[in-house]
Amino acid sequence: MKRIVSVSIGSSDRNHSAHVNMLGEDYLVERIGTDGDIEKAIDLIRKMDGEVDAFGMGGIDLYMAAVGKKYVFKDAKKIADAARKTPLVDGTGLKSTLEYRVVKHAAEVEKLPIAGKRVLVVCAIDRIGMGVAFEELGCRVTYGDIMYALGIPIPLHSLKWIYRLAPIVMPIATRIPFEWLYPTGTGQTVQDAKASTKYARFYDEADVIAGDFHFIRKYLPGRIDGKIVITNTVTSKDVEELGQRGASALVTTTPEINGRSFGTNVLEAILVTFINKPVDDITEKDYFDQLDRLEIKPRIVRYTQPQA
Repeated sequence: MKRIVSVSIGSSDRNHSAHVNMLGEDYLVERIGTDGDIEKAIDLIRKMDGEVDAFGMGGIDLYMAAVGKKYVFKDAKKIADAARKTPLVDGTGLKSTLEYRVVKHAAEVEKLPIAGKRVLVVCAIDRIGMGVAFEELGCRVTYGDIMYALGIPIPLHSLKWIYRLAPIVMPIATRIPFEWLYPTGTGQTVQDAKASTKYARFYDEADVIAGDFHFIRKYLPGRIDGKIVITNTVTSKDVEELGQRGASALVTTTPEINGRSFGTNVLEAILVTFINKPVDDITEKDYFDQLDRLEIKPRIVRYTQPQA
């Protein structure tokens, strides 16, 4: 049996483990949260290094790529460097093209009403493929990168602005504590009552809400009636909550494994064990050949009746 462990700086309340069989190979997939404690994440990886088949690094990206340049997060590099024997991935190598394919699949194969609709992408700098897909589908997109990551209520309406701002913002953003930019620890499970009204109008105006689930949930209003949510890393409780708030459909970019949609880092870690190459030598084509071989599809949940 192969063992995949995702070490996340997110909440331990979201810990999960599952057994799954892929092409006759048994896998134990685990997610261990450290409640925002980076040193604990480093210690866990050091203790399991060489004893598991692949690590996923969750709750933080190692780097973000924009305009042909990689911007490495200082905190993430410290975690990644703890793995000396076992391959470690954060999902970045897979995410952009995977999410492009998922949006197109949801619109063109599943026939969800996405094309030409109003879309809120809570943060696109790490999800460029998702933004490209929406724009190709003729959607009117609002990008919340400045609002959600920096707390400044300025919406953007074109990926061109993301490309222009990245060389200015990312050199600074990658050097500050990651928790200033993104919910970690209990910030992933506790919602401030005031937060649900902060960006409510952007949720209300959108037909589709897309992007990182922790950003979506941080400012999620009480009702999202009739809206499609396209996201990642949801628990069975999250799925139920979205239905109770009135969502019409949920699309997760990774498949369901025993009631849970794990993060892209977990899926990439599984693929690494199939590809059997050094991580730095793996190409995008290698990943997508394996996705097709494993017949991995996004999870689609249609809420067929009011959940309130």
